[in-house]
Amino acid sequence: MEILHDLDELPRGLRFVLAVGMFDGVHRGHALVLRACVDAAQEADARALALTFAPHPAQVLGRGAPPLLCDAQEKLERIAALGVALTVVCPFDRRFADQSPHDFLARLARDRQLRAVVMTPETAFGRGRSGTLAAVEQLAPEIGFRVVQAPELNVGGARVSSSRIRADLAAGRLAGVRRLLGRDYAVIGTVVRGDGRGRQLGYPTANLAFEETVALPPDGIYAVRLSWGGESVLAPADTADGVASLGIRPTFGGGARTLEAFLFDFDGDLYDQRLRLEFVRRQRAEKRFATIAGLIAQMDLDAQRARQILAAAR
Repeated sequence: MEILHDLDELPRGLRFVLAVGMFDGVHRGHALVLRACVDAAQEADARALALTFAPHPAQVLGRGAPPLLCDAQEKLERIAALGVALTVVCPFDRRFADQSPHDFLARLARDRQLRAVVMTPETAFGRGRSGTLAAVEQLAPEIGFRVVQAPELNVGGARVSSSRIRADLAAGRLAGVRRLLGRDYAVIGTVVRGDGRGRQLGYPTANLAFEETVALPPDGIYAVRLSWGGESVLAPADTADGVASLGIRPTFGGGARTLEAFLFDFDGDLYDQRLRLEFVRRQRAEKRFATIAGLIAQMDLDAQRARQILAAAR
């Protein structure tokens, strides 16, 4: 997949079908939209183009950006895996936000062939989100494209959306998140040095730091799968099972919320590595132990249980 970072980088004469969205998480609903874009592009002998944004529009518009559901690189790879040939990660600022839907689409179509725009009833872009499905359908004849309405996906009687996934994740409903995403939820962070306490306890951990605010499940102990290395997030060089702790470590007096993972059957240096951690199942809540011996005994049980969970989940 080709990736551009400005609308003006799109070549003249490009024949394309457009899908616009943040696509945070690239969930099952997003997949329907992007596949519809690919199908429409094939029918029109054109390229499927996904247009997404950085940073999140809510951050620029002062509404407070939600925690992200997907690492930027993983998002682009998942969009490409759906067959999209070209993605533009458009810088989102006030000037961009102030464009009318007409000006935005006319700019895209200038010296190019915009064959279709793929939307759902929930899609909206342009100033004040005025570029609704109905509004874009009115603009289509003037600018010279058609509107393709992609099907919406409903699961459990409600529409699949990024906000719904965040709510399920915050409540610890990992099975619900899996149904909406189509996969286990994962985060990608950089392995940084911690205080070394895990190694002292016989459980050396990889501590993850994040460049942006990511969505996380409730504090607790989790069976996890981990991957790292390679040129592609979706085809990593190395993988491992493990058990992760998310929380403030109350046995040691609490503190900043941390996410750290112990990798089974691994002995190596992961510092500065980008590590993908996939939450498979929550095993228990975080707990304060009266003694270090009690904590270690519980960690032994947690590791054993995580191995069983991950073996059964294969």
